[in-house]
Amino acid sequence: MNVFVIGANGQVGQNIVQLLHTMEEHSLKAMVRKQEQADELASRGIEAVVVSLEDSVEAISEAMKGSDAVIFAAGSGGNTGSDKTLLVDLDGAVKTIEAAEELGIKRYVMVSALQAHNRENWHEALLPYYAAKHYADKLLEASQLDYTIVRPGGLLNEPGSGKVSIAENLGSGSISRKDVAEVVVSTLKKENTIRRSFNLLSGEKDIRKALDSF
Repeated sequence: MNVFVIGANGQVGQNIVQLLHTMEEHSLKAMVRKQEQADELASRGIEAVVVSLEDSVEAISEAMKGSDAVIFAAGSGGNTGSDKTLLVDLDGAVKTIEAAEELGIKRYVMVSALQAHNRENWHEALLPYYAAKHYADKLLEASQLDYTIVRPGGLLNEPGSGKVSIAENLGSGSISRKDVAEVVVSTLKKENTIRRSFNLLSGEKDIRKALDSF
């Protein structure tokens, strides 16, 4: 697959890009917001385009052309206000869904947040973020895309264990960003994950087995 990674400079995005870059079965185009980020990726032999999620659907669509699948791993970040959360995590995500639909790209994997689908379980301090993720996911579910929504728990900068827990509902917990990237990339060719969503935490099952049995 030709995979278009949105949020390629984020911490999860970087892990996804690194993993895809090592795989012969996929090619990669990374979407970043700054030219210096694109230049750094290019120095490693990775194709990159400079586009913002606050740009137009047309600009995003132009960058996305030629892709077979989209991975959305972007976020406004913890240091921005609710305005950026709305513009990036919600409207930005929806723009990419619209762009994929316009181009006829079917496969779309969304990195969401643990329990984003259950309002009663949202973190009080992050309500605007959870609302943005909730409604972006809802609009993806209402689209014609072959989506998978991955909702990871607390993200850790630790080596991946390769062992996870996957289910529609899981309690609180955490997972390494490397394992999230492994799961996200693995879902691309897992037909049983199409038009499905799941929570994701560290666990006891190998990633492949966890996805196969979901």
